[in-house]
Amino acid sequence: MKYVIIGASAAGINAAQTIRKLDSQNEILLISKDDRVYSRCMLHHVIAGKRSLDGISFVSPDFFTQNALQWIKGTGVRDIRFAERRITLEDDQSVAYDRLLIASGASASLPPIKGLAGAPNVFTLRDISDVQRIGAAAQAGKTALVIGAGLVGMDAAAGLLEKGLHVVIVEQADRLLPLQLDRTAASNYQTLFEQAGAEVYTGVTITEALPSGNGGPVQSVRLNDGTVIPCDLVIAATGVRPNTGFIKDAVLTMNDGITVDEQMQTSLPDVYAAGDVTGRSAIWPLAVKQGIVAGSNMAGTSKKLTDGFTAKNSINLLGLETVSLGLVHAPDPSYEQATLNHHGVYKKIIYKDGVVHGVILQKEISRCGFWTQVIKEKLPIEPWPADIFDLNYAAFYQIAPNGRYQYARAL
Repeated sequence: MKYVIIGASAAGINAAQTIRKLDSQNEILLISKDDRVYSRCMLHHVIAGKRSLDGISFVSPDFFTQNALQWIKGTGVRDIRFAERRITLEDDQSVAYDRLLIASGASASLPPIKGLAGAPNVFTLRDISDVQRIGAAAQAGKTALVIGAGLVGMDAAAGLLEKGLHVVIVEQADRLLPLQLDRTAASNYQTLFEQAGAEVYTGVTITEALPSGNGGPVQSVRLNDGTVIPCDLVIAATGVRPNTGFIKDAVLTMNDGITVDEQMQTSLPDVYAAGDVTGRSAIWPLAVKQGIVAGSNMAGTSKKLTDGFTAKNSINLLGLETVSLGLVHAPDPSYEQATLNHHGVYKKIIYKDGVVHGVILQKEISRCGFWTQVIKEKLPIEPWPADIFDLNYAAFYQIAPNGRYQYARAL
């Protein structure tokens, strides 16, 4: 039996570790284009100079030796011939497999803005090569323009500010972090970034990038309201696409990524997929869970991805911590909400018929785990208490007849 894993990030590493725990004998081979293991969530700290490349690794230096793992690094996959169970690498190596996990992640994509593609000072932030290119261009005092104020864009903006650059953020939505936060929580971040020297433009789009000559670096961008913003470098953070270009065989079912079932198996026997390549929510904890589930099933231990709760975002930008869980807005008037906004602490709970559907905690996040469980398990809170923001596990010490925790004040 030979296990092969394409990718050595959150999903691939956790799959390999899981397989080794269940199978101490058979060969496990990882293949990755990267030549080191690192957390993509920490790349902005390298830009800021707060961490070294070694400092963002999430495995020990002896991880591969300790787990008896083989690793082909620094080369990608060119092609997979599923009928033959054989992989061809970009360096012309040929690798056979018995069970395969595709955890090749995703790549950043440039927005379709005239003048961006091919410009030498336009970057994305997805891997170490991006960080190295940005680091060479991002000198203190220069102006960096960040397109997109999602998690990656805001991480990039924070790292560049801490490095001493003037930062301009452009977001087409009406607020920063539009998928993760409501207006109040986002406004607190906007204030913080502006106090740190950033310029923020929301509710606008970039119509074109203006280069210096044909094929030269971008010197400015024009917004749809006519505003022209000068810049020395551009970071595009507007989305990713699954890395599936090496899959040329139509027998594998695809739909905005590789289609998998709850055991992370694809439409082919003995072929699994996990992480961003599946096109599902691109957050680190989900990739870890998917890798563990895939690894278990590859090693013959049945396991399903039962935790479908993926709407959890942990944010720490310029020292302000925020967690958002579930809904950030009430979808219709039948939902109610409770808010607390005092001395920089902001909390919001969205609920309906005593069931919590969304929580935002900003600055004070100590009960994040409690609210995560309340939402995931749909624990009813009835009667609704006036001191809802003080609620904790102690209020659920009773056990209902079905074995679930029960809100004690309901008795």
